[in-house]
Amino acid sequence: MITFDNVSKRYPGGHQALNQVSFGLEDGEMAFLTGRSGAGKSTLLKLLMVMEKPSQGQIVVDGKNLGRLPHQQIPYYRRRIGVVFQDHQLLFDRSVFENVALPLQIEGYPKHEADRRVRAALDKVGLLKKEKMNPLMLSGGEQQRIGIARAVVNRPRILLADEPTGNLDPELAAEIMHLFEQFNQVGVSMLIASHDLSLITRLQHRILTLDQGELVQDAWQSALPTRQEPHQRSQE
Repeated sequence: MITFDNVSKRYPGGHQALNQVSFGLEDGEMAFLTGRSGAGKSTLLKLLMVMEKPSQGQIVVDGKNLGRLPHQQIPYYRRRIGVVFQDHQLLFDRSVFENVALPLQIEGYPKHEADRRVRAALDKVGLLKKEKMNPLMLSGGEQQRIGIARAVVNRPRILLADEPTGNLDPELAAEIMHLFEQFNQVGVSMLIASHDLSLITRLQHRILTLDQGELVQDAWQSALPTRQEPHQRSQE
């Protein structure tokens, strides 16, 4: 589904955001991307959204080489990817329903089909009864749920999230992660950037760790606790 092959990203001025990053994400897999601020998490997600292009290496998503994607095909590619941001990026002059409906309006869905999908997405995140409210009237956790509903309303195959729980308390953060797991259980591939190790290490998913632009660890949650490898024990 997603393959990074020796991907590097150097910005004008010489900043090396990513350095020879390689990994693969299988169809239907859920993984976390972690690392300190400035480690390269947001850059990696921007490359997947084709907001940036790699300086070196290849990124292949569902058989498409993103570095060779014609400019006119980028909007169609992005429609297959849902994105959840830390700051929600909601429109406060529109209702909850209208915020979630926006991607479908852009794609030209018939109104009856769009309405059905919006209400199904709001029901999934527990906000169906608040569809007519203004997002400003809702809590931070509820606003994040609006953002998630908007990201999944067109049924993307891939869902990306950039620090989606960064502004939430631990209980709300856990609820949001549970929502993501529910979407993953129905086949959505997910890559979630998060610095909240206390939360993501409790979940049974793969964790990719970046440090100064390099992928320094790729492990499942169960493998994260410090342990000695067999060859290390044999030397004791």
